[in-house]
Amino acid sequence: MTKPVRVRFAPSPTGPLHIGGVRTALFNYLFAKKHNGTFVLRIEDTDQNRYVANSEKYIIDALKWCNIPFDEGPNKNEKFGPYRQSERKKLYKKYADFLIENNKAYYAFDTAEELNFHRKDHEAKKKTFIYNWHNREKLNNSLALSNEEVKKRLKNGDKYVIRFKTPINEILVMQDVIRGEVKIDTNLLDDKILFKSDGMPTYHLANIVDDHLMEITHVIRGEEWLPSMALHVLLYRSFDWEAPKFAHLPLILKPTGKGKLSKRDGDKLGFPVFPLAYLDEKTNEISRGYREDGYFAEAMVNMLAFLGWNPGTEQEIFSLEQLIQAFSLEKVNKAGARFDLDKTKWFQQQYLQQKPIDELVTLFKPIVTKKLENHVGFSNFNTEYLKKVVTLIKERAIFVADFWELSNFLFISPTEFDAKATKKAWKDGTAVLMAELIAVLTKIDDFSTENLETIVKEWITSKEIGFGKVMQPLRLSLVGAMKGPHIFDIISLIGKEETIGRITYAIKKL
Repeated sequence: MTKPVRVRFAPSPTGPLHIGGVRTALFNYLFAKKHNGTFVLRIEDTDQNRYVANSEKYIIDALKWCNIPFDEGPNKNEKFGPYRQSERKKLYKKYADFLIENNKAYYAFDTAEELNFHRKDHEAKKKTFIYNWHNREKLNNSLALSNEEVKKRLKNGDKYVIRFKTPINEILVMQDVIRGEVKIDTNLLDDKILFKSDGMPTYHLANIVDDHLMEITHVIRGEEWLPSMALHVLLYRSFDWEAPKFAHLPLILKPTGKGKLSKRDGDKLGFPVFPLAYLDEKTNEISRGYREDGYFAEAMVNMLAFLGWNPGTEQEIFSLEQLIQAFSLEKVNKAGARFDLDKTKWFQQQYLQQKPIDELVTLFKPIVTKKLENHVGFSNFNTEYLKKVVTLIKERAIFVADFWELSNFLFISPTEFDAKATKKAWKDGTAVLMAELIAVLTKIDDFSTENLETIVKEWITSKEIGFGKVMQPLRLSLVGAMKGPHIFDIISLIGKEETIGRITYAIKKL
């Protein structure tokens, strides 16, 4: 019988969650949901030196904002809890002891000074010091010392670490769901530390023990863990446990395609690399977040899904439900995925266009309210008016924050006019034409876009002049610049009184 799918996202709480981490969480979530499985969040806080207090909350808040909630984790369905490794501390020692008892690991008493001496000695000989099979029986450890000496040292409370005893002369053949067959010569591996002198396990031991005890069936993680796969497979074998299936996701690369995407790249090129803004309490530095930059969570998630995965179709816009249905690890690429800011903005724009007008109005309303706070004069502003404004300008926007720049003239009458546009549009005789246009507009009762356009264009035709002679100064009068949506939509929206008032002001001013 096939085991139920259980996957885990296991971040370290050492700072904000990078979008590479979010993508790892997303792929785990999609895989779990596709197979009616369980998505587990485990906080891997064994490295107490790098622990940052507000990071765990940030991780949970980020997953919540992205709408990729965990099924089990800290304070939620703690079936295999606790889900913080620091709270599982007492668990790990017995597994380290088991490995020692079965000759799969050993005590190493080497001091930092001794190891440093060996490193420098090797450097002088143009070699690299590796603690493994070729020298472990000559170093300060339980393989080289007598049993009596080892017992004496342990009894005296001498500091030690526990190292894995890597098997020698073996070609280890492993399977990766994404990369296929992976081979490694065990003679090239070092004897990794599994248990530290401070009584805490290293990532390698804690990770294996927790994955086994939490019944994890698939380990889906970043490519940076690929070099650790051999040790992890060997540890499973040493415990006589069935190993999960491994899948190592490709790196997210810089926009240039060279090297891993970092916060520095985002700072330099002006985009966030974290889902939410993050305050570093030590430095008071604030890192930008996708949420605070105005991105919709669905747009960011859709973009991340395409960094390394492709459904093999032309479709690019996927809801979370569609991603779950389409996702498979076999369609994840081996090669690194280049981050593309323009494509990220494209996803955001697609989602903005799909949003219901009411939702966009709700998001835009506080922006307009703040902008018009101290404004006296024309500010035709209610929910119905906002709906019309948003409908008119949203196609040109990427973010809701763009709405104001695209529509401010629909709330505030222009008092200044763009110099370059004025020079081009306002000629001798323009004032006379604009005064005649006022007379035409005054007689119109039906201020619908279609009716306005028909009457004004018929009037221009009857005068046997070019449309530009009227339309350009008209736009300048209403907007203050040569921008904005269809001119008759603007007139219809702001109404007769405001339109005539603006043209009159332009005549006086220009």
